[in-house]
Amino acid sequence: MKAGVSTACLYPKLLEESLYDLAVNGIDHVEIFVNTDSELKKSYVSGLAQTLKQFEVTCRSLHPYSCPIEPMMFFSVYERRVADALEYYKKYFQAMNILGADIFVFHGNKNIMKISGELYCERFSKLVELGKEFGVTVAQENVSRCTSGSLSFMREMVNLMGTDAKFVLDTKQAIRAGEKSVNIVRVLKEHIVHVHISDSGEMGDCLQIGRGRFNVKQFLSMLYKESPQCSVMLELYRSNFDGISDLVNNFHTLEKMISSVSAE
Repeated sequence: MKAGVSTACLYPKLLEESLYDLAVNGIDHVEIFVNTDSELKKSYVSGLAQTLKQFEVTCRSLHPYSCPIEPMMFFSVYERRVADALEYYKKYFQAMNILGADIFVFHGNKNIMKISGELYCERFSKLVELGKEFGVTVAQENVSRCTSGSLSFMREMVNLMGTDAKFVLDTKQAIRAGEKSVNIVRVLKEHIVHVHISDSGEMGDCLQIGRGRFNVKQFLSMLYKESPQCSVMLELYRSNFDGISDLVNNFHTLEKMISSVSAE
């Protein structure tokens, strides 16, 4: 298990500047959040890869900017869109190959668009199979406004897809969906391959580690037992920390917690 930080924490700073700021400050494991189409061009992605190499940083995961249109592209009744979406998402997977990333974060359908679990998994499986061609694991995130915010639906995905059902567990999204992160770990176990983490409490649900009441160490201990290969990415909104030093301190706090639970 390894701690990291998402470039999304520094949004709306330009991606290349965000990555540089994290790297130059000693954060050696990241998730890259692509914010627009031009950031998928090979020349641009190669520049990001050079920054990773220069500072000996590893990139575990990539988050697409196109999440808001995934309901329309993958889950509508107009099937041609699915083929077009799959073709477009090859650009993400090609970028991931350059960056060395192997986890792709997927939001999927919105709650307001009702479709069966069977159809959802049929469409999702198309993207999963495409990802395999690039050595990429496509992982469903538990986003509260999406179908996947429900633990019961994620359990249904496991029942329908077996080992192909992989998940990104976002702790703040679990709270917003009325779920408990520890329960999600208990149920999904090794199907969880990636984590977005933040603290939570009276002041909000996307807080710096130690600013809330979430028992982070207990959560990490349980996660380590069930899925020790996870990366645990700090994901904070820019309004919830003062500067880069806060991200660095949170990163080191996570590192120490992970080291502690792995030694238990």
